[in-house]
Amino acid sequence: MALRMSTSRRILAGVLAPTALGVAAAAAILLPQQKSPTVADPALAGMASTAECHDLVSLGIGGRNDIPRDQSKMLVDEKGNVLPAAQQGAYSSHWVDPVINAPLEGYGDRYAAIYIEYPADLASYEAAVNTGAANTIAVMQAIKKSCPDTQFAIVGYSQGADVARRAAMQIGAQEAGDDETWPLVDPESVRGVVILSDAGRREGEGFFPGAQNPNNPDGFDRPYEPGNGVSPGRGVLPNTSGDFGKLAGRVASFCSEGDFTCSAPENIALIELLANVGRQINADALEREGLTPATGADLAQVVGRVALLALDHISADPDWMRSDETFLEVLIKVSDPNYDPATARPATPVADEIEVDVEDGTATPIPSDRLANLAYLPDKIVKEIVGFIRSNQNTLAVVLSDPYDQTFGYNAELDDHYGHHFDYWDRPEGGTSTVDYAAAWLVHLAQQAKEGKQVTPKDADKAAVLAILAHPELLEPDTDEDAPAAAVGTTTDEGTPQAPVVDPAVPAGGEQAAAPEVTGTAPEVTPTTPVDAETSAEPPQTESTTPTTGDGTTDTAGTEGATTTGSTPTGTPVTSTTPVPTSTPAA
Repeated sequence: MALRMSTSRRILAGVLAPTALGVAAAAAILLPQQKSPTVADPALAGMASTAECHDLVSLGIGGRNDIPRDQSKMLVDEKGNVLPAAQQGAYSSHWVDPVINAPLEGYGDRYAAIYIEYPADLASYEAAVNTGAANTIAVMQAIKKSCPDTQFAIVGYSQGADVARRAAMQIGAQEAGDDETWPLVDPESVRGVVILSDAGRREGEGFFPGAQNPNNPDGFDRPYEPGNGVSPGRGVLPNTSGDFGKLAGRVASFCSEGDFTCSAPENIALIELLANVGRQINADALEREGLTPATGADLAQVVGRVALLALDHISADPDWMRSDETFLEVLIKVSDPNYDPATARPATPVADEIEVDVEDGTATPIPSDRLANLAYLPDKIVKEIVGFIRSNQNTLAVVLSDPYDQTFGYNAELDDHYGHHFDYWDRPEGGTSTVDYAAAWLVHLAQQAKEGKQVTPKDADKAAVLAILAHPELLEPDTDEDAPAAAVGTTTDEGTPQAPVVDPAVPAGGEQAAAPEVTGTAPEVTPTTPVDAETSAEPPQTESTTPTTGDGTTDTAGTEGATTTGSTPTGTPVTSTTPVPTSTPAA
């Protein structure tokens, strides 16, 4: 009897598991609860601002319950408004950190990692991931407003992978307006997207969608060589997939074979239906409380809505009986949370079953063409049976294989994850893991951002410009004989050519212009050439007193007077030497 009960429970669990898997899009269903966030560097905790500019910012999107929640440590925009994100150091993710932390050591303040906040639960899976995508784009917009030249990388895992994919799809699908502005974010500012376990993965899709070389993303020559090649199957939520548009070639979508989230087999129609239903119910409450009047009512409401939509779909199509579409296919279509009856309904109007003549009140029989549909009923029944069997060839095998265990297997006693949903961190003997490859790509992207257009402040520092105009001698090098003079045109320690200094206050003829007397309100003056900390004009490398602009990576937008860059206020005379990127150890 005990054996029978155990077997029954295992079969029931196998039947319910696909529902849960679909609900989470394999986004860490029963994933071990994220431990309380730890502050890796207390100095970084607190209200970080988007006005602190960087060459590259990575947005890490964790899975279920793996998100920052402490509102006192969230990122704020230039006006002090709290954003749905936390700075690196104010939160720590066991799963996302190995990727987004990789560039921290070599690029210091020129690189930053933040964590996106979103519901990250199963109270409503669809609402959670859509909110996550909206939050991701909103944070990018806020950073871009303060730091127009900042570049981005997006990294998502599990439920966060679905968020990252949807955000990337929206950004890639944009079209620029007549004024050459973008509705969301300039796609060119997104240098790369890393997706680990994508529930919306297409059938047999490679690891780098749209890339010129199927073995690596565009611009990164290191090939990705998984032992088993491209994983078979597709995501458990295939109706959420789509193209990456303008981001094609800059997306890495990794999937481990056996991870049911992204590597589900074909012909599992019933599981797909359960997954669609599961995306609309409060799976958290169902998992926590079991089947209660409240959770049962929630489930019944969703199921009832799907049934009504299915009947409406069929009745709106006068030729449905003659079609090859099965009732199960209709259920899958209308159970999609994004299904819109208004757009899916056939354009041809459908007459009522019995039309009434207004003048004499007599009833008009059902049109003969519609009555003839009954003749197709026997053939339709056969199609239903054959279609059901064909579209569920692998359903029973999946259920009996215990997809939940093979995907999210976890040994509590050993604190060990053995499910394929965690393969991305495993290093084969003598090789590197998927996460290692993603981290190496992110380091490469940070280097590209560093070598590209330097991050510049949103607005010119008017106070600093006026100070230079009033006191041009500040740009003249000291004549300290003990200071080693660097010849114009030489290179820095990093090999970057040093260009001659260009003083906007000196005319082309070389004669020093008289500084205008500044009285009352000074006119706005903007330098003709932005200063790039790595490649643009710099003074000779002697000890000199000049107004520093720091490393060109920090600005406080909208601040009057001196603008703080790092720890040195702009416009204050300091002794400067060749800037060297700082090094921050990974958290």
